[in-house]
Amino acid sequence: MGKTQPRWDGVIVLSGPSGTGKNTLISELLRTRGDLLHSISCTTRPPRNHEQNGIQYYFLSKEEFLRKIEENAFVEYAEVMDHYYGTSFAELERIHRLGKIPILDVDVKGALQLRRRLSKILLIFIKPPSFEILEERLRQRKTESQEEMEKRLERAKKELAYAPYYDKVIVNDDLHRAVRELSDYLDNYIYGGKT
Repeated sequence: MGKTQPRWDGVIVLSGPSGTGKNTLISELLRTRGDLLHSISCTTRPPRNHEQNGIQYYFLSKEEFLRKIEENAFVEYAEVMDHYYGTSFAELERIHRLGKIPILDVDVKGALQLRRRLSKILLIFIKPPSFEILEERLRQRKTESQEEMEKRLERAKKELAYAPYYDKVIVNDDLHRAVRELSDYLDNYIYGGKT
């Protein structure tokens, strides 16, 4: 098992286009490491069939979300595909109080907002092996209309251009290799190479 009491009190952010496997990578890290906890984002988008409030997201109405923006409750937020997504200060504080490091799945604009607002942050970009493989992964989901799919693919092209602004880029061409590379990188960064 991984480390359990981190000395580093920062935030880890994973970004990359939809379909690159960010959530799968985070799930694998959480399964094998005791020092991380997934930060649950707030969103105004409706839950998908399997999603539960407080598990995958905190589902808010648009009015609730806008009120929280006014109250400065978010460390970052963005409007993505006609819905709002955001990370609350309260969620990061909850995770740090538990003695864990928050790990977030945030879009590229949100990640750069976080970098401006937080002093201790590690940004990791997850890339697909190729754009064609990314498109194939997204189409296999069968969760969106053709129009939504075209928007998502166009967005993915723009997001890939942000990779150079990140501390580390990992190509997710093989899940086990990508998890190992990511975990080793976190060990070196958080624990100074002491595993």
